[in-house]
Amino acid sequence: MAESAVQTNPKLRSQFLDVTYVNNKTGHEVVALKNINLTIEEGEFICIVGPSGCGKTTFLNTVIGFIKPSNGSILLDNKKIEGPGRDRSMVFQSPSLLPWRNVLENVMYGVELQKRATPEIKKLAVDYIEMVGLKGFEKHYPHELSGGMQQRVNLARALTVDPSLLLLDEPFSALDAQTREFMQQELLRIWSETKKTSIFITHQIDEAVYLADRVFVFGARPGHLVDDIKIEIDRPRDLKIKRDPHFLKYVDHIWGLIENESSKQGFDS
Repeated sequence: MAESAVQTNPKLRSQFLDVTYVNNKTGHEVVALKNINLTIEEGEFICIVGPSGCGKTTFLNTVIGFIKPSNGSILLDNKKIEGPGRDRSMVFQSPSLLPWRNVLENVMYGVELQKRATPEIKKLAVDYIEMVGLKGFEKHYPHELSGGMQQRVNLARALTVDPSLLLLDEPFSALDAQTREFMQQELLRIWSETKKTSIFITHQIDEAVYLADRVFVFGARPGHLVDDIKIEIDRPRDLKIKRDPHFLKYVDHIWGLIENESSKQGFDS
């Protein structure tokens, strides 16, 4: 099993992490994650890929604090994660915007729940709305926005909370192919401005290679770390890099790992 290089003070560290739960339908115990050991440095953009059912989202939900480890621990800034906190923010697959709130009001929703909706925070929200390319849309409502624009609102809302760690669970999966590629490029631009440590879950291998500093490949259930691949492609990255032979070698290598893991589950990924 591959393991990330040990850092003295990593941003995030997973140590001997196991996650086990009971399937409500069968009553059987399911080992979702087994012995996950990895580290993530401050400011890194990490992507996690793997076959369906390998525990990618389970890992993310453990980091956010929705799921408690069965064994081992996850440390954020050298503090054990015991549950959800202001230092982490999640961008889900669905924007989940409140239809009766306009863009600015939706972006402010997270800080309102935290009772931090000060004039200073509102100014920050306006700045993030501009950063994600929605300046002039502050008073528009979700039904007036495209899918890509709604996800920009989702991202601005997560950033306004000012998390130490940004978690993204397949945020572009519902978008059409062209919009998805454009949003990948936009996300890198926003990340380069904020330098938020980010963990991004995806099924799309070229998306992972394009976005990431490193790609973690998870193996078939019980989910485990198969490889930790450093993406040595200079930044900033243009979308045309996806046609470069060096880029495609990464894609082919990762695809081979996932195909091998998928065969252990008895189906193709």
